[in-house]
Amino acid sequence: MSEAATLPLPTAAARARGWHRHTPLQRFYRFAIWLLIVAAVVESIRSIEIIPEFLLDAHTQMADLFARMWPPDVDYYPKSVHEALIETLHIASLGTLLSMAMAIPLALLVAGNLTRNRAINFAARVALVTSRSVNSLVWALLFVAVFGPGALAGTLAIGFRSIGFVGKLLGEAIEQTPRGPIEALEAAGAGWFARIWYGYWPQVKPAFWSIVLLRWDINVRESAVLGLVGAGGIGMVLDTAMNLFQWSRVATVLLAIFGVVVIAELVVTQVRKRML
Repeated sequence: MSEAATLPLPTAAARARGWHRHTPLQRFYRFAIWLLIVAAVVESIRSIEIIPEFLLDAHTQMADLFARMWPPDVDYYPKSVHEALIETLHIASLGTLLSMAMAIPLALLVAGNLTRNRAINFAARVALVTSRSVNSLVWALLFVAVFGPGALAGTLAIGFRSIGFVGKLLGEAIEQTPRGPIEALEAAGAGWFARIWYGYWPQVKPAFWSIVLLRWDINVRESAVLGLVGAGGIGMVLDTAMNLFQWSRVATVLLAIFGVVVIAELVVTQVRKRML
């Protein structure tokens, strides 16, 4: 007899049951999650109070706004926009450097395989979560109240907002490093700093520079709007033009912001190719 003939045939009950990808409990949980999502969407639509008249008239208002913006006031760029744009880049760059200086120590403290103290790990994690949980505009409002309007408040807002991003990702990169080189250094009697410099840093260096470049790219975008709350940069020029209903100048500012964001994206892409 062949081997296939010796295999037991499925019973009628087994054929009736059939095969299901999920258990009944799993199907119940999936249904409950989808039900909660639908209920949340319905409640959100009810609570935001959409006015139908505004929706019907939106395309007309948008066309009228674009008509007022065209043509952009190009002569306005060298007078006010260029200097504010350079200040925006300075805010983003200095804020990123400030975040690096503060995030690296926190990343070393939050990594459980490097700092084996749960209390220190928890305190560092709280600091990183606090930085990420507060929006950059809120940070800017706080620093404007302390230091007054200007680029200093914007730089500090960008720096403190970026600590959580850089520190969290760098800490996770440190925790995911292979233990082989570290154990070899420990067996050779290397100290704490030597293990970091010769063991961890070569492994996390690509991730570190990738994180920093990505954060700088994000900070260029965020610093462009911090001026709306008085934190310096091109956002202050945009806010002034909007308050005075100078829509052709608003178009010039928006085009300048779009241009610098595109250039920043190209720069980051080229730097990543050469460094990583």
